[in-house]
Amino acid sequence: MRIIDLHCYPGTDTWIQSQGPYPGELARYWKRDWVGKTEDEVIQEFTDAGVEACLVALDLETTVAAPPCTNEYVHAMWKRHPDRILQCWGAVEPAKGEIAIRQVRKAVTELGFIGFHFHPIMQHFGVSERRYYPLFEEIASLGAAVMIDVGTTGMGAGMPGGNGAVIRHAHPKHIDQLAADFPQLKIIMAHPGWPWVDETTAVALHKGNVFWEMSGWAPKHFPGNLKVDIRGRLQDKIMFGSDYPSLPYERILREWQELGYKEEVMEKIMHGNAERVLGL
Repeated sequence: MRIIDLHCYPGTDTWIQSQGPYPGELARYWKRDWVGKTEDEVIQEFTDAGVEACLVALDLETTVAAPPCTNEYVHAMWKRHPDRILQCWGAVEPAKGEIAIRQVRKAVTELGFIGFHFHPIMQHFGVSERRYYPLFEEIASLGAAVMIDVGTTGMGAGMPGGNGAVIRHAHPKHIDQLAADFPQLKIIMAHPGWPWVDETTAVALHKGNVFWEMSGWAPKHFPGNLKVDIRGRLQDKIMFGSDYPSLPYERILREWQELGYKEEVMEKIMHGNAERVLGL
């Protein structure tokens, strides 16, 4: 079965450094070392798992003053390994205003990216804030998609005050509003959306331009209602993502199989919905 992984970080030292003060906390959160790998090691892990990866850039420069893992960086990695890396999600900081808009244009028209990933908690904004709508207008006008985190995050977890991050910036109500205001914009919600799983489900069902990938969680820990809805009324909305390197592929893929879904449902989740919605 083809496996399209919509949510993979580069996993290298450059990516680790772009996280500023968070790697130590992430190591505690995931209960393992949080260190960079070589590019060849990352590609080998994609190959061993049999996934076609969509790389995700990371730009938290305005909130943690760390050098970004840039769009150009993930683009170069993609072009060096086109047999294993399928596409890229760019990263821009909404707070950078016109600079972010110029970066969006370049990523789509020059680098050929499928769209952009936003991390509302760590970028300290809600996607429904009208002051950032010029950025989403530009993305929509270019026909690009967006992938937006919903629910809590391991970044900042356990730090005093979460290092200034506010988890409600990733509440699904922001997706609901953005989708209503930009009905032609394809929106992929990233992660199961805990602790607002039912509200995230409601948004996915109500908004025809909203879809949902389940990265960052071991499938056996998906809430019960979500497991039922994935095999039923959400089966045309759900896409596979790993949040690489957060969890090992062996565990993620095994636990997806252990959910016991019919083959036709798994085909949709692992590749069919991403092919249909994003043209991959």
